[in-house]
Amino acid sequence: MTLNILLAAKEERWPLYEGPLNDAFKAAGLVDVHLATDIAPSDVDYIVYAPNSDLKDFTPYTKAKAVLNLWAGVEGIVGNQTLTIPLTRMVDPGLTQGMIEWVCGHVMRHHLGMDAHINNPTHEWAPSPPALAWDRSVVVFGMGELGSACASALAKFGFNVSGWSRSEKTIEGVTSYHGAQGLKTALTKAEIAVLLLPDTAATNNTLNGETLAMMPKGAAIINPGRGPLIDDDALLQSLDAGHIGHATLDTFRIEPLPTDHPYWAHPKVTVTPHIAAETRAKYSSLTIAENIRRGQAGEPFLHLVDRSAGY
Repeated sequence: MTLNILLAAKEERWPLYEGPLNDAFKAAGLVDVHLATDIAPSDVDYIVYAPNSDLKDFTPYTKAKAVLNLWAGVEGIVGNQTLTIPLTRMVDPGLTQGMIEWVCGHVMRHHLGMDAHINNPTHEWAPSPPALAWDRSVVVFGMGELGSACASALAKFGFNVSGWSRSEKTIEGVTSYHGAQGLKTALTKAEIAVLLLPDTAATNNTLNGETLAMMPKGAAIINPGRGPLIDDDALLQSLDAGHIGHATLDTFRIEPLPTDHPYWAHPKVTVTPHIAAETRAKYSSLTIAENIRRGQAGEPFLHLVDRSAGY
């Protein structure tokens, strides 16, 4: 019997995913597969889904066994009341490796003070060796798949790495904090803060006027997680007051970031265009194929979303 798999995504995704998905299906032993973008809803067995897809009503997909999200973030779909079948989020080696590289690169940039040498118009010769990684405190807020991977990678550089999450996590080489009191302690240690929390009602404005004031003076903030984790006005005020030293931001409440947004022109803000961890078809297709294989074999899906938690 043919397995009908719908790719629900913008038109430009089709040429990127058609080949890698079909190759991944074959490698997973899924031999009789029909992958397309225009299958009749009542015939669809699985939906491979990009959250910016036009598909919003899942009611007609009466036969579908799961919706397999192509992105790590599920905030755009998790609250959809028409979606009653299992929902998985994307975790794949390429996504994780991309995030590790971006986070480690920007942590090292701030740790070493690279900006002062990259942009030195007066040709000032002012030797000032940075602290060693052993003496620099880095805190990763959000210890899911991506946060844990980044924390472990930073620990290998020798940084004094801590991680904060809702519940206690145990990761070799990383000090764990959790809960409300743990958040306060983690903030006071965060000379460099990396935000990798999900976008939920509980994480909205995690960094606000009160919590920013708890951070060490001159701290650097790196946000490849979600835009709503930061109160933008509070961050700008803290930067202007000289308390926060710099913010490197990859995600925003509105994307693309409006051209007149204060972040663009602020001398203590670096804007990157949501590139920290892009889903790459070569690797994400393997995760999609494995989850479909599991669904067909009656095995638990990987990376199943907890609807009550929102991720």
